[in-house]
Amino acid sequence: MKISLPLSLEEAALLKAGTAVSLSGVMYTARDAAHKRLIELLDAGKPLPFAIEGAAIYYAGPTPAPPGTIIGSAGPTTSSRMDAYTPRLLDIGLRVMIGKGKRSDAVIAAIKQNGALYLGAIGGAGALLASCIKVADTIAFDDLGTEAIRRLVVEDFPAVVLIDTWGTNFYETGRTAYLRH
Repeated sequence: MKISLPLSLEEAALLKAGTAVSLSGVMYTARDAAHKRLIELLDAGKPLPFAIEGAAIYYAGPTPAPPGTIIGSAGPTTSSRMDAYTPRLLDIGLRVMIGKGKRSDAVIAAIKQNGALYLGAIGGAGALLASCIKVADTIAFDDLGTEAIRRLVVEDFPAVVLIDTWGTNFYETGRTAYLRH
């Protein structure tokens, strides 16, 4: 299913756990160090470096771009590293998170409460995923190097809905379906 980012609440509600999606539009990279700084900005009453309402954050720290390319390898990192920060960002409008691995009960509850989605990208496929990135600009926390926040414009970026707006968790439903066969 083709999806345009940023994503509205209504569009998010249409996607079910287990659905393969192809993302096009704008997403932002941020890992744990950047998430910590985002929360510090909120605590200080300062604006975030991008509009969070409806936004998608890709949990990735792309490698430096080789000569003549837009970006280096851009595979997902383990999402649980961001779990301490995620509910607060969801509460202020973050709509989509893209990473790999399970999420905490608190994050799943915040996903349901805020009509958000957690998508999975393929770990180990950083070069393939990088080929879907058409623009990559560092917009905040340049001193973090590969973990700086980048604004990415993507085209046909592959992912799977892992947790939908209802809290249905593909890690659980997929395992149950597999064990039945």
